[in-house]
Amino acid sequence: MTANIRRYEITDGEWETVKALLPSERTGKPGRPSGDNRNALNGILWIARSGAPWRDLPERYGSWSTLYDKFKRWSDAGVFERIFELLGVDADMQDLPIDSTSIKVHQSAAGAKKGLKMQTLTKE
Repeated sequence: MTANIRRYEITDGEWETVKALLPSERTGKPGRPSGDNRNALNGILWIARSGAPWRDLPERYGSWSTLYDKFKRWSDAGVFERIFELLGVDADMQDLPIDSTSIKVHQSAAGAKKGLKMQTLTKE
C-alpha cells in the first residue's frame, strides 16, 4: 500500500484495476527505460484534474515533456478509452452533480407557447 497518496493520485485499488491496460514498462528495446507507469498516470491525472499547463507539472512526476509524450502515445493507442470503458462498467451515478446550476436552458424553452402574444388587461 502506498503510504502517502497525494491529492489527484490514484489509490492502490484503482491502480490494480487499470495497470493491466497500460503498455509494458519494459519494452525490451535498448535505451532509457520508459519509467513508472503509475507515476506517469498520476502526473497525467494531476494535469487533467488541476487544469494546469503541462509546464507546471510538479517535478515529482518527472519531466513535463516526457510525460506529455507518453500521454500522446497512450492517447493515440486508445489506452484512455479502454480505461474509461472498464471504469464505466461499475460507475455509480448516484452522486453525479447535476442541478440547475450546471444545466443551461435556452430562453425560448421557458415554457411559453411559440407565437403567443401577451394580452393587455383593460379595465371595464
